[in-house]
Formats: sequence, structure tokens, C-alpha cells
Amino acid sequence: MRHRLAVRVQPGGSADRIEGRGTDDAGRVFLKVRVRAQPEDGAANAAVQLTVAKALGVAKSAVQVVTGGKTRLKGLEIEGPPDLAGVIEGWLADERSAD
Repeated sequence: MRHRLAVRVQPGGSADRIEGRGTDDAGRVFLKVRVRAQPEDGAANAAVQLTVAKALGVAKSAVQVVTGGKTRLKGLEIEGPPDLAGVIEGWLADERSAD
């Protein structure tokens, strides 16, 4: 099953981690992801894929950046079991991490 996830990436961070949810000016909800990699030669995109894959417990190859390859706001497609939808929805609904 394929799942979609919008993420906003902060490259050049001190660690690779998921930092909760955020909302843009248009009200769209996204997951905030910080990575150590710089946005050069796709390094930050690869780090985002690996960070999200580890957090979901899926293979790195199951997570692909499908939109926003050169911008901070990206669309990910994740291949995985149906129960991943609940995990992703939980990340985006976590009010404790809201802006």
C-alpha cells in the first residue's frame, strides 16, 4: 500500500530527527524533519528518506521524495502496510508539537 506524507525539511541540523507537525500559511499540515545533511547533490533528500524510513520501521527504499526535490516542502510516497496510515495520521495530529 502507498501512503503520502508532506514534510518540511530543515537541512544542516545537529541531528537527523522528526520534530513534530507544522502548518503553513494556507493551513496545510506537514511533518517537520531536521537532517544534518546539506541540500547538495540530493544529500538532504536521501537523509529525509532514511530518517522517515527508520521512524516508520520500513526499508529506506520504501520512502521516496516525489515532489519538491529542490525545495524545503516535499511530498513523500511511502510503500508499506496499511497500518502505517495510522502512524502517519498520529504524527500529523499530535497537538503537542503544533505551531
